Amino acid sequence: MTAWNKGKRVGQKKAFKLEEIWRIRIRLEIENKLEHLALFNLAIDSKLRSCDLISLRVRDISSASLVQSRAMIEQQKTHKEVQFEITLKTQQCLSQWICINELSSSD
Repeated sequence: MTAWNKGKRVGQKKAFKLEEIWRIRIRLEIENKLEHLALFNLAIDSKLRSCDLISLRVRDISSASLVQSRAMIEQQKTHKEVQFEITLKTQQCLSQWICINELSSSD
């Protein structure tokens, strides 16, 4: 009997290089995938796990139709409060996405 992970890499993955991040951003901009670009930028800014990123609500990152420069959420796995900064580029992308899709605070 062989192990399920034989020959597979286990553990933490390598971080993206800055060049790779910009390539992905540019590709998403060219393909006009605003939702993907907003989530990608937010993931890079926040360094959240995917389950925490997907569970974010509009109200967690914005107030009165303005995307905040900082946000605080409770992580699902550790139940610890995490504060992160949202860069200007990400704020612009998120606000466009919210306006275009007419998202409410509970979305």
